[in-house]
Amino acid sequence: MNLTKKKLSKDITALPFPAYFWTVTFLATSGLANSIYLATSHYRVYTDIAYSSFCAISKAINCDTVSQSNYSIFLGVPVPVWGIIGYTFFLLFLPLAWKKEANKKRIWPILFYISSIFSIYSVILAVISVYYIHSYCIMCILSFGLSFFLLYYTWLVRKRFDKFDITDGLRLDIDYLWKFRKKTLPVFIPFLSFVLVLFIAFPVYWNLAPPLLSKEMLHGITKDGHPWIGAQNPKLEITEFTDYQCFQCKKMHFFLRQLMAKHPGKIRLIHRHFPMDHKFNPLVKKPFHVGSGEMALLAIYATSKDKFWQMNDVLFEINRESKTINIKELAEAVGLNPVELGHSVNNKMLRSKLQRDILNGLKLRISGTPAYVIDKEVYLGQIPPEIIKKALD
Repeated sequence: MNLTKKKLSKDITALPFPAYFWTVTFLATSGLANSIYLATSHYRVYTDIAYSSFCAISKAINCDTVSQSNYSIFLGVPVPVWGIIGYTFFLLFLPLAWKKEANKKRIWPILFYISSIFSIYSVILAVISVYYIHSYCIMCILSFGLSFFLLYYTWLVRKRFDKFDITDGLRLDIDYLWKFRKKTLPVFIPFLSFVLVLFIAFPVYWNLAPPLLSKEMLHGITKDGHPWIGAQNPKLEITEFTDYQCFQCKKMHFFLRQLMAKHPGKIRLIHRHFPMDHKFNPLVKKPFHVGSGEMALLAIYATSKDKFWQMNDVLFEINRESKTINIKELAEAVGLNPVELGHSVNNKMLRSKLQRDILNGLKLRISGTPAYVIDKEVYLGQIPPEIIKKALD
């Protein structure tokens, strides 16, 4: 009993300072590498038609779904780019904590505050993923973990080596930085200037948009009543089955439109509707892409007024997280009668046309969107590059 009491009363021996320092360095460097991966993945989601991240596993666990969300952009800059900025800022302080003059105490209060901001931001992002996006990103979860470990280790270093109050420690850190201002200012001022320029002029590559419709771009209606655009006598005819709330549908459709604008006379695109809305599509058993069926009805009505491609572009541009569509604004944007457009969602003839598209898709064994029919072959998700290359060559 006495031995137990004696053992419990012993002070815990702290590890050598380098053990803590290099652990923090490893965590921050890992966070930076993870943010670079996420930033690259975010860019490729919007610009590479064939890209799919390794963690796009299911509807619930899907990094691409998180990247496609409007929540992946903060103040005009992608969230993972903010991660790169934050971890780089953190790492710039670490050499100052290693200096002999720091005496194992300085800079850690500043790093503790930075880590606290990281952790708070991580909690906010986690809440958004759970309650708004309804999907999880494995690499984002890794980033959250790294943030919390950084917070813990910066707190632990202060506890082990610095006896000052956190507020007093922060004041001493500022005095310490000012003491070495001839070395710190040439590093931090250019970095902060670069961040400011990035904030002002970051390229908005995530704003997918088709080329403007022109008189040179031919369009019409097939014998079966489906809208087409592109070449009169094409080398390649593509029939697309899409859903207006499907990100990959939007991405692929705009890619094809840009391709047709660059290579007129070679490709014809025929549009068919396949909304993954449980109210319209018997393939979908649970609520999913709610409202995409009614959006398809609006497009079918616009087809009857020779306004399909204008309506198509606007519907793809509508915020996918939006719960409602302003019929008046939509009608004005396309040039249609708002009253007639509003009534179109209950039109039995239009609903019958939509059901024919869905049934035709089911007969082709289409199980998701986008889907493409080329020479009677069905391709899900994307079109093999060699098919497009052959047509353009």
